[in-house]
Amino acid sequence: MTARRVPTWRVAAAVGLSGAVVIGLSAATGTPAGAADNILRSDDSVARSCFEKLLPAGTRGTDRREVTAGVDGLVQARLAPQGAGVGDWDIAVFDKKTGGVVAASAALRSAELAESFVTKGQQLVVQGCRYAGSARSARLGVDFLAINAQGGSTKPAQLVRVETPTRQQKDRLLTLDLDVTEKADATGVEVILSSDEDRKVLAESGLRSTVVRPDLSADSAANARRDAAFTARTPRSALPSGRSSYRHLYDYDYEVKELARRNPGLVRAITLPNATWEGREVSGLEIATDVDNLADGKAVNVTMGVHHAREWPSAEHAMEWAYELVNGYRAGGELRSLVGKTRNIIVPVVNVDGFSISREAEPKGDFTRFDYEMKRKNCNVNDSPAEFRTGVCKANPGGRSRGTDPNRNYAGFWGGAGAGLGWSSDTFRGSAPFSEPETRNIRDLVSNRQVTNLVTLHTYSNLVLRVPGVADVRPPLDEPVYKALGDKMASRNGYTSQPAWMLYDTTGSTEDWSYFATGGYGFTFEIGANEFHPPYETGVIAEYAGLAPAPGAGKGGNRQAFIDMLSNAADPAAHSTLIGSAPKGYQLQLRKSFQTPTSPVLNPDGSTGLPIYVADTLTSNLSSTGGRFSWAVNPSTRPYVAGRYGRDPKGPAQAGVVLPNPPGVPPVNTNFPADTTAERIPFHVDGLPKVDNGKLTVSISWADAATDWDLYIFDAKGNVVTSSASGGTNQERAVLFDPPAGDYTAAVVNFSQAGPTTDDWGSLKVDFASPLPTTYGPKEPYQLTCTDKKGRLVGLADVYADRGQTVDVGDVCQRSARQTKERGRR
Repeated sequence: MTARRVPTWRVAAAVGLSGAVVIGLSAATGTPAGAADNILRSDDSVARSCFEKLLPAGTRGTDRREVTAGVDGLVQARLAPQGAGVGDWDIAVFDKKTGGVVAASAALRSAELAESFVTKGQQLVVQGCRYAGSARSARLGVDFLAINAQGGSTKPAQLVRVETPTRQQKDRLLTLDLDVTEKADATGVEVILSSDEDRKVLAESGLRSTVVRPDLSADSAANARRDAAFTARTPRSALPSGRSSYRHLYDYDYEVKELARRNPGLVRAITLPNATWEGREVSGLEIATDVDNLADGKAVNVTMGVHHAREWPSAEHAMEWAYELVNGYRAGGELRSLVGKTRNIIVPVVNVDGFSISREAEPKGDFTRFDYEMKRKNCNVNDSPAEFRTGVCKANPGGRSRGTDPNRNYAGFWGGAGAGLGWSSDTFRGSAPFSEPETRNIRDLVSNRQVTNLVTLHTYSNLVLRVPGVADVRPPLDEPVYKALGDKMASRNGYTSQPAWMLYDTTGSTEDWSYFATGGYGFTFEIGANEFHPPYETGVIAEYAGLAPAPGAGKGGNRQAFIDMLSNAADPAAHSTLIGSAPKGYQLQLRKSFQTPTSPVLNPDGSTGLPIYVADTLTSNLSSTGGRFSWAVNPSTRPYVAGRYGRDPKGPAQAGVVLPNPPGVPPVNTNFPADTTAERIPFHVDGLPKVDNGKLTVSISWADAATDWDLYIFDAKGNVVTSSASGGTNQERAVLFDPPAGDYTAAVVNFSQAGPTTDDWGSLKVDFASPLPTTYGPKEPYQLTCTDKKGRLVGLADVYADRGQTVDVGDVCQRSARQTKERGRR
């Protein structure tokens, strides 16, 4: 598949792209003799921000170089470890004339990349700061990349609503490689049209659309002005941190390590194992009492943001949750108790490359010159055609389209509907499950902890989503309690709680892998009503704290929803618990290895291949402190094989009925339901104790396939509960699961009268089916091992545990492997 979007600029020149050579360095006044090279040196470390301000030359803990930009384009300043010792060096680039920060990087170690825009002749000061550690030096590289504007769309980027009342139409939309948002309902999906080519593709698809926001560029620029004004008048906001403006990537990294430095024993900064395609590290936090004891047996609650680069509020909410936990623990009360019972892991920015590009795009709203503010994906170049692989991620001919969507790259149902098949699609799934470092990081995190609860944050559409992401996958056995937890959190933030497939089919998403592979509850929050990064005051502060105009105003907002999730993690009834005893210093390990098939893999040529079997290993550890232990774990049987939720019929299904045919033909109407003109036929659905309906199907057929009729089903309150509006066919089928008893109306709309005016119905009927009973799969065990202080295996057991169950494994380390195994099977 080739790129459709026309690049809005081109790389005119590339200078020193290796990052190993410093371009145009001159020694800063006051630097030591011999320092005019690419090695930064300091005998002292000082824990402070490197990007807050340009410090005087010779300031303790710093070193600096001066450079002049030779191009209009990008500056890249990199740091790499140098010499002996382990250390944490940070970097910032300042405009020499104004003292304003141009770019910065503050990762937890010394692998830094500061990148942003410069103009030819601009004088810069590169400031290196030794934050911590024993390393007295770091290697600096400064590169410049020229970018010349070219081309651009003749119209501004727009947000449109595409009418998709049927599943077939939603599937059709997802094949167009358009920028599909998470704002969707039963009859439509909001889509961004970034270019003239996008508009052409949608027009030629035959799908109907209406403009929701005619100029996204103007909206973004207005938001930036509003944010600047709000920050200027708000010295401290209602957020736990008091912040009043969107963070940059370097803000997140710096605050992560500052929270850890200022709260020893409670907060630990972590770096996830895989660096990104651009070489950046991904940082996070652990918050727990005795936080350095990683094998303490507590339930693990994970919160993460920014899988999608442009969704800035998701990172803000994750970071504020970290402050909430620290402040709440220090203050005492409910949060102190909950933090004491759990281990919290927070990864504010999963997709750091993409976020940095979206966040640093300037000027805000100028999509014609530089369209990366609306970048969604990561920076993988490997799946692009050769001509689109050149240049760094911020300067490549593929524009914002290059990369993989991390939230389509997990193994859960990967390869099926609801993900892009070609590299230029905004939902491109990648070359294979877990092909991306970002998803491998989360896989490693979840696979090596007992993550009982997980929230992944996105924007927008005010939703709390749960598994499954595919309509054809029946709900898991946990559906009743899973739904109840989602509903409870939605009651706090005012969002809608629903399965993810109700948006549209999605494969390769975070929670479809994490839940079905581990059994830990996983949810997606879609924050905000109508923008990816709306004004900070509304999209972050109001949504988090539950303030007007957010739908959670007065209900607690996302803050209280996060507390509900943490309370669930702390509740033994929501997971499994192992109890027993072991000598001090002995190590217990739970382990499980298995393979799970993906979806049958859809191929770009239209064919369907066999599923791919993905191997996973779940491993978690507990260090015995001597005597009795309690270990919070997920159920031993994976939800993928445990079975599917249903219910036994409590009566027969209702008999089908043929609905009466009014005389004539339905009136022509191409704007339904905005224009309510239609032929309406009422019908009634019975309920218990008379009948038990698990599914309702309303179908209609007519004589002439050239005529296009649509079918909508309304409940007694006038809400559309299901519909069918396909084109190119002479029949429609609208399906509703578990229809409540009551009065309904079928509305028949003549969208396109191409046949004879006397054309009449062949049939309009309602059929009913009984509910599907619950199904159960085979039980699966964990393998529990115990090793002594010398690493020798002294105990082995197969452990079976269900959700809410406490299993006593006894003195597992004191018996022979055979005895322990037999005990575990009973």
